[in-house]
Amino acid sequence: MKHFLSKNILLGAFAALAIAFSGCEKDEGKLPDIAFKTGAGYTSADATLAPGATVLVGITADKTEDKDVLKTFTMSVSYGGGAEIDAFTQTLTGDEGDHFETDIPIALRNVTGTEKYTFTVVNRDGLTNSVSLTVTTQ
Repeated sequence: MKHFLSKNILLGAFAALAIAFSGCEKDEGKLPDIAFKTGAGYTSADATLAPGATVLVGITADKTEDKDVLKTFTMSVSYGGGAEIDAFTQTLTGDEGDHFETDIPIALRNVTGTEKYTFTVVNRDGLTNSVSLTVTTQ
């Protein structure tokens, strides 16, 4: 009887674990949306401009899952193919967690070369998505 009872308890425990794990589905998660604003006045693709020019870059970002709100927005820059440097980071709060928009005026350096700008959003799960553009000054 004791052996029968132990066996049933063990089978019950395995059944409970099987039910618990079958209800857990691995969530791959969806990347947050990020895009350049387009239209008059915005630079939204690679461009060649004069040194010292100013460009206006507009960004829109949206969460893609109900609970996975946007947490941070970062702009980084790389000069002449060098290492990326974080130029600006903003913590997103409130309504910005659902939808974020910003317009960033960027003054290009007064030297010839390339400047690559990368704009990144991170959601609650740590998933990131980025857009970038390269400006060549000559």
